[in-house]
Amino acid sequence: MKIIVSVLVLLTAAFSPAISQSNTPLRVIMLGAHPDDCDQDGGGTAILFAKMGYAVKFVAVTNGDAGHQSQGGGVLAARRLAEAKEAGKRFGVTYEVLGNHDGELLPTLDVRLQVIRKIREWNADIVIAPRPNDYHPDHRYTGVLVQDAAYMVAVPNVASDTPPLKKNPVFLYFQDFFQRPNPFRPDVAVDISEVFPQKIHALDAHVSQVYEWLPWIGGFLSEVPQDVSKREQWLMGNRTVRITPEVRSSLEKWYGKAYAAQVKHAEAFEICEYGTQPSEADIRRLFPMIVAK
Repeated sequence: MKIIVSVLVLLTAAFSPAISQSNTPLRVIMLGAHPDDCDQDGGGTAILFAKMGYAVKFVAVTNGDAGHQSQGGGVLAARRLAEAKEAGKRFGVTYEVLGNHDGELLPTLDVRLQVIRKIREWNADIVIAPRPNDYHPDHRYTGVLVQDAAYMVAVPNVASDTPPLKKNPVFLYFQDFFQRPNPFRPDVAVDISEVFPQKIHALDAHVSQVYEWLPWIGGFLSEVPQDVSKREQWLMGNRTVRITPEVRSSLEKWYGKAYAAQVKHAEAFEICEYGTQPSEADIRRLFPMIVAK
């Protein structure tokens, strides 16, 4: 067993070159199952990256053509694409929606190659995606697809039509609240309080989701304000994510205890055991918005 573990460590090291120390702005790609997933789970952090000059891209692996109570198919897919493009403008990021059908995603070789190409084309230094345990199969399989891509992005003979990365990115997971088979571990926590209103304004672009589908499937459609001018204020309360004790502890580690106690809104990420394994110094360089107070 020790020999096997040692070989795995060596293989990981071989395809996890040291993170570049150049001053070139780092490139971040976030992948979600549907248009609006990256927005909710990493939107505040994406805004902070973009404001600091990072190149940030959101990729929805499906086109969202099933996520509505009364619309569907091509009409809904076109609507959600337009919403995603508008949200991207509000976030300050590039937004791409792939053509896979909502509710039908599987971790096939074809879709894996799509994911590998997108990570390579963006020349990503940081990749963030869902964990592969979630209530929605599309979310789970997006996590599996990104895990499956984590090693292959550096293998030249896989998706050979797209040049392989010369370094292996740092892969992280978005926060979730599922406990099995293991709970989310907040290795990195980012204070997004300052940009939370901008995140809400960007989420507001996903009208079909935040004001129609999600309230309908959640049984609270009657709570959505009819007055459009009041909707963002309502959304601010509806989309607030509770800061757990574990996330608060991570905020204390990165920002200091006194500052962390005042943080109202945060996004947290777990470091995937695939890809480059960053040191604490690497994390502070990769997430330069985290400053000890």
